[in-house]
Amino acid sequence: MNSNYQVKSIVIAGGGTAGWMAAAKLSQHFSKTDIRITVIESSVIGTVGVGEATIPTLRRFYQSLGMDDMEVMRKTNATVKLGIEFKDWYKPHTSFIHPFGLFGHEANGIRFHHYWLKLQQAGDAAELEKYSLGIAMARANKFTFPAERPSSPLSVFDWALHFDAALFAKLMREHALTKGVTHIDAKITSVNLHPDTGFIDSLTLDDERYIAAELFIDCTGFNGLLIADSLKTPYIDWSQWLLCDRAMAVQSELVGEPAVRTVSIAHGSGWQWKIPLQHRQGNGHVYASNFIDDEQAEATLLQHIDGKVLHAPRKFQFTAGRRAQAWNKNCIALGLAAGFLEPLESTSIALIETGIEKICGSFPYAFFNQEKIDHFNQVTAIEWERIRDFIILHYKLNQRDDSEFWRYCRAMAVPDPLQQKITAYSEQGDLLHYPWEIFHPDSWLAIYSGFNLYPKIYNQNVDRLNADYLKQSLAAMRSSIANAVADLPSHQEFIDQHCKMSMA
Repeated sequence: MNSNYQVKSIVIAGGGTAGWMAAAKLSQHFSKTDIRITVIESSVIGTVGVGEATIPTLRRFYQSLGMDDMEVMRKTNATVKLGIEFKDWYKPHTSFIHPFGLFGHEANGIRFHHYWLKLQQAGDAAELEKYSLGIAMARANKFTFPAERPSSPLSVFDWALHFDAALFAKLMREHALTKGVTHIDAKITSVNLHPDTGFIDSLTLDDERYIAAELFIDCTGFNGLLIADSLKTPYIDWSQWLLCDRAMAVQSELVGEPAVRTVSIAHGSGWQWKIPLQHRQGNGHVYASNFIDDEQAEATLLQHIDGKVLHAPRKFQFTAGRRAQAWNKNCIALGLAAGFLEPLESTSIALIETGIEKICGSFPYAFFNQEKIDHFNQVTAIEWERIRDFIILHYKLNQRDDSEFWRYCRAMAVPDPLQQKITAYSEQGDLLHYPWEIFHPDSWLAIYSGFNLYPKIYNQNVDRLNADYLKQSLAAMRSSIANAVADLPSHQEFIDQHCKMSMA
């Protein structure tokens, strides 16, 4: 018999971005109930908080709480992000951009890249990126709001933020506290389990209080104080595909105007991020310790920073992977407690959002059972694996020959679902899309194209279109995009007009 477990109170262990986002959203979800929500966050324990780049889903998250873009940008010193530029990933001295938007537009039920491919094979097509408004704006460092009712798929693009993660957590915290969430400033000294069920009964705090609840959310970071230390939930290690296991982060003075994109630069044994905020730049080096030591990694990082460094680099160790169960007994892990994928595609906060979304979806009523737990774990596992495969793709397709690290990545076997996707695209131009994927087909197309992987054949129905007409149509698309970008304000002009930061 499937027992139902009633929930009258929820305790969120740990604050930071994950904890306070959960508190803000769950207080809204349970606003018509008597469920009490408590966040236990000690002011003497720091949060990792280096994540400064997001994907567009974050904007939907805070909008659902009643916040608008410009307000959030002002309060988090944010800049606009139109995508990610990958420098030197395919080969040294190459660059491509993964945009939040479409390439060209499909016709007759056939995706645009098949039409483009016909001209490319005839030597008549410009680069694929010339058919993306998002990329054109990113290259020109310009921005304006997307059209509310786009006149054509060519004018469709989306955008995200670069922001100060600590200020965003503060914004979430302030919002949650106005919605009745209780905050306890204390350290958790022990986790007390029920002797029969193994469920978490309560948490003991350093002021000797006991805090009991029916549902616990673990936002204690890499430590996984509840999900790992107490409930002994296994960790699934993905380091056979994702070799990077260290990162160091440092902030620097911003030099020049902020870029309207994240920049990811490939190095000999990993990669470096550059993320511009309004008042500074975030930098970091993600690397594989089997191929480079910490001293060399730090030297590489500092050598590629433009402005004055503001503090000593902070170092982190991690193992790419996820918890075998994100929800174990009466505990749900969010954020770093649930797992870690390197921040190559800015998915850490997105996985917090989708985790919170699935928690809300699991509670149309104030109880849970094993069936809900099993479904939550099933779709969470799929979602994490889809993102894992997308990140692996960046390493697998490289054509660098300057280091053992990149040669290993190119030669390694990849998970079967990823290999099926690569094969379907390279053999027939099919962009397979599975359930529970954050990244849509045009994102995969951007990566394939950036790494110079093109299908052997295109959809033969394209040949029904007159070749000269097709060439003229694609030329008109390129011209339309170029003209649209020419008159736009610069990124800095947009910030100055709409969302200049409210605090330094």
